[in-house]
Amino acid sequence: MAQLTSMTGFGRAEGALQGWTWAVEARSVNGRNLEVRFRGPPGFDGLERATREAAQARFQRGQITLGVQARRAESDQALVLNEAVLEQYTAMAERLAGRGFAPASADGLLALRGVMETPQEDADAETRAALEAAMTVSIEQALDALAASRAAEGERLAPVITGLIEHIEVLVGQAEAEAAAQTDAIRERFTRRMNELAPDAPDLADRIVLEAAALAARADVREELDRLTAHIDSARSLCGGAAPSTASRSPSPNGGGVGRKLDFLMQEFMREANTLCSKSATTRLTAVGLDLKAAIEQLREQVQNVE
Repeated sequence: MAQLTSMTGFGRAEGALQGWTWAVEARSVNGRNLEVRFRGPPGFDGLERATREAAQARFQRGQITLGVQARRAESDQALVLNEAVLEQYTAMAERLAGRGFAPASADGLLALRGVMETPQEDADAETRAALEAAMTVSIEQALDALAASRAAEGERLAPVITGLIEHIEVLVGQAEAEAAAQTDAIRERFTRRMNELAPDAPDLADRIVLEAAALAARADVREELDRLTAHIDSARSLCGGAAPSTASRSPSPNGGGVGRKLDFLMQEFMREANTLCSKSATTRLTAVGLDLKAAIEQLREQVQNVE
């Protein structure tokens, strides 16, 4: 059976190695195709490619944003005194002292911006490669967490979609009942109108039968109702309510591709509902058709989130 997977979710992972710490956060929202956006620390150019490959291996649709924030522990880096900046601060402090201000203290001067610096030492190639490999593992962990989050959201979404499909099925049943009464309503309306306009016309009864039959044929919605019923069966199959056919079965283990099929199915649903409303010859069938269109639109909004 197919399993619905949402396109919205969140995943996070953390890691540490050789005085470095980092955090990875991955988020995803709806998207027609798979789009991956990456933000990472400078100097680790291979992380973006690793992110895209890992995302493509796990997802088929959705806009995914993944960010890596990394920092090196300050305790592992020696502090350097910037003599030039310190001299500038000292000179300014002496001028202020001459105007009556309290003299500057050593700890106060050392706390000023730019006096103490941390040298930016690039890691050697071997260390950087090890860090990049470890960060890649964290990226994969964050994407795994994102996939689990999307699957959990899909489980919560499934009963909502199933409920809307059942509601549409009820409305189609109501439309079938109303459509069955259309022929009599058309004949009665046409007979009354003809009797008002031409009560003495020759062969009036035969003309009424022929014209009413022609009007009823144009207003026949059985074909639309049959297609709506078939669409309901297809939607249930895609959502896991029945074993999908070979043609409908998703090619990927995570259920990807179902969302695209449901998107197309919603268009077909709405096409038949629109035709039903345009053919309706009674206000009651029109009212059911409008309710049907509203339910289909609600279903369409929900399936927009299915991968």
